[in-house]
Amino acid sequence: MAIRTRFTELVGIEHPIIQGGMMWVGRAELAAAVSNAGGLGIITALTQPTPDDLRREIARCRTLTDKPFGVNLTILPSVTPPPYADYRRAIIDSGITVVETAGYKPQEHVDDFKAHGVKVIHKCTAVRHALSAERMGVDAISIDGFECAGHPGEDDIPGLILIPAAADQVKIPMIASGGFGDGRGLAAALALGAEGINMGTRFCATLEAPIHDKVKQLLVDNDERSTNLIFRAFRNTGRVAKTSVSDEVVALGSRPDAVFDHVRPLVSGAKGRTALETGDLDAGLIWAGQVQGLIRDIPTCDALISRIVEEAEAIIRDRLAGFIVQPQMA
Repeated sequence: MAIRTRFTELVGIEHPIIQGGMMWVGRAELAAAVSNAGGLGIITALTQPTPDDLRREIARCRTLTDKPFGVNLTILPSVTPPPYADYRRAIIDSGITVVETAGYKPQEHVDDFKAHGVKVIHKCTAVRHALSAERMGVDAISIDGFECAGHPGEDDIPGLILIPAAADQVKIPMIASGGFGDGRGLAAALALGAEGINMGTRFCATLEAPIHDKVKQLLVDNDERSTNLIFRAFRNTGRVAKTSVSDEVVALGSRPDAVFDHVRPLVSGAKGRTALETGDLDAGLIWAGQVQGLIRDIPTCDALISRIVEEAEAIIRDRLAGFIVQPQMA
C-alpha cells in the first residue's frame, strides 16, 4: 500500500515525507538517501561556499540517485548577503525541478523559478505568511509549528493549532513541519489537513546524515525538554539543542542590557559546523527541535521512511477505523 496526496503527485515522489533544508547537513549523501527511500531529499544551497560548488553538489547527488530531489534556498536579511541570484541561477541551470524557499521577501526568486518551470515550496511559520506566499504563486506551503528546530517565528503557535488553521485557508498543497518523527505524526498531519510532513532533526539521526556520531547520539539521548529558545530578546527566536553553549546564549540574552554582540562570538555558523563535524558538543550551536523526545535510534533513511509509512498506514487503516462503530438497528 502507499499514501498518495496532492503533494506526492505534484513532485513525483512515492511517500509524503520531505527532508528539510538544513545548514551543513543538507548534502548530497543525505538528500540522495531520502530520495532513494521514496521521499524528497533536499540539498541546502548555502551550505556550499559558491554557486559553482552548488552545481557540483547537485551533480554529485545525481550520481547517487535517479529519483527527484530538491534544493533549499533560504533568503535572510544581511549586511553582506550571499549572491542569491547566482545560487538561483545555479539551481535553474542544473535542471532542478523542486525548490524549497524560506525567509525574507522571496518574490523575485519565486518569479524566476516559476518562469523556468521549477515547482516552489515556501516554508513559513504563520498562516498570514502562507497566504502571502500562495498569492505570490508558489506551488506548495510548508507550515512550520513552534516545536520545530531553527526559527519558529514569534507567534509561538504549535502545530496542533497552526496546521489546521492554515489548512482552513490555504488552497494549494501544504506540508506540516516541526515535531515530526514517526508514523503517528504523519497520520496526525494528514488528519489535520496537511498532505505530508517535513522532517529535519529526525533525519539528522540517520546513518546517512553527514554529521558526527556524537551529535546523532545526543539527539537520541535528549528528550522533548532538551531544547533552548535563543535570540528571543532580538525578535529572531531560534530553537536549538540544549547544550552548554546554548545555555550560555540564553543567559547572556536574558540580561536587561542584552545586545546581539554579547552572544555573537558563541553563535557563528562556523562554530556550529565545527560541532556537527567534530562531535565537540561545546564548540557551537546544534540546531534541533522538540522531536528529540521521539528519537530512539539511528536507522538508515530507507528503514526510517518505511517504518513511518507503515506505522501511519496501520494507524489510519486499523486503529482509527476501529473507533467507528455502526449503530445498532432497533
